[in-house]
Amino acid sequence: MEAQETGQLKNPLESAPLGALILKYSLPAIASSLVNSIYNVVDQIFVGNSVGELGNAATNVVFPLVLIVVALAMTFGVGGASAFSLYLGSKEEQKAKSVAGTSLTLTLLTGVVLAVLTLLFLRPILTAFGGRGQTLEYAIEYTRIVAFGTPLAMLGTGASQLIRADGSPRYAMLSTTLGAVLNAVLDPILIFGFDLGMSGAAWATVIGQLVSSVLILRYFGRFQSVTLERRDYLPRKSSVLRILKIGIAAGAMQFASTVISIVMNNVLGYYGELSPYGRDIPLACVGIITKVAALFDGVSLGIAQSMQPIIGYNYGAGNYDRIKTDFRKVGRIIAGISFAAFLCFQLFPHQITAIFGGGDAMYFAFAARYFRIHLFCTFIVGPQLLCTQFFPSIGKGGKGVVVSLLRRVFLLLPMLLIFPLFLGIDGVLWAGPVADGLAGVISLLLVRHEMKKW
Repeated sequence: MEAQETGQLKNPLESAPLGALILKYSLPAIASSLVNSIYNVVDQIFVGNSVGELGNAATNVVFPLVLIVVALAMTFGVGGASAFSLYLGSKEEQKAKSVAGTSLTLTLLTGVVLAVLTLLFLRPILTAFGGRGQTLEYAIEYTRIVAFGTPLAMLGTGASQLIRADGSPRYAMLSTTLGAVLNAVLDPILIFGFDLGMSGAAWATVIGQLVSSVLILRYFGRFQSVTLERRDYLPRKSSVLRILKIGIAAGAMQFASTVISIVMNNVLGYYGELSPYGRDIPLACVGIITKVAALFDGVSLGIAQSMQPIIGYNYGAGNYDRIKTDFRKVGRIIAGISFAAFLCFQLFPHQITAIFGGGDAMYFAFAARYFRIHLFCTFIVGPQLLCTQFFPSIGKGGKGVVVSLLRRVFLLLPMLLIFPLFLGIDGVLWAGPVADGLAGVISLLLVRHEMKKW
């Protein structure tokens, strides 16, 4: 009673026990972070067991397009959610309302534009992503359908960030996971039951995304911390710039993944043809392995995102000690998850690959080498992802961009182009652990330097 009379305990983010807050926000954040990975993995499992190796290669050709969608959605979603939390913490309610409404509008409009562009330039886009021959035709069959779900996919990834920031992480989790579960149920029905193959996987994805989007849009009519009005959905220049300034860090990481995926496909295709593995085996294997690794990364990223509303609010309120405590607790959790992923990739590469369908001895041999070499430094990837979320959470999008691009663009990209010149296709494998290890160490040092200023 006394606390309420003196104006304390203004917001649970400022006063509730950190352990409870992390638990409350981490599970929904993990669900939101994993939703696209779950869609991709589920589709790949059923496609691999239905169409086979070429189907796995085709889904990998489509993967850069999925990453572009995620990159744009994360830019608007994380940028809007972080700005929303910062404005709430500094008691600027009207600005908080504006960035929330603007974020949703930008997400939807961008999704529509991207869908149209994809359908207009489908074949050249997928060819640039590494598609050739029958693999390209399968990729076109799949993308021609999922392109219509682009605005829905962006809502599921981006707008759910705002729902969590508004204090409803469970609703965000429900809306995103329900669509993913529906996709998993429909995949075998449409692929095997109706014998639709790649098209069946695509329709299952779009239907799942539609259900999630309906639930997400429904929530915006009953925001908890503020009441959104029609005028809040009209993009304002100041809100757009604020969203982009903060969100570009999260988007940059995904855009970097897009560039890496495109380069990886083309490099693997080129050097694969010069190796005993051929072109399709490396493309099929990297498609599987990238999506499996994304599941573990998604768990780490989701937990890292759970600190966004906590850190954003407390940075706005000047509670720096609370931020440091939160960062350390989340860091320990993520480090444990990353080490568990490292053990799985080193000990069970054959078993993981077999889930996605069969193949010959060369296929499983390359998959095992890729798991054990390229993903060797997985144990430090999680902590590096935590660092990428830290800077946007305190409104320093510029530094966030540097940390986000460090692993993929500044280190891995040039290594993917240079190492194979000397090592052939093995150069692609060894570029991974070198880039991951260096990025992890540098990112942690940058965060430590930032905290010393407080």
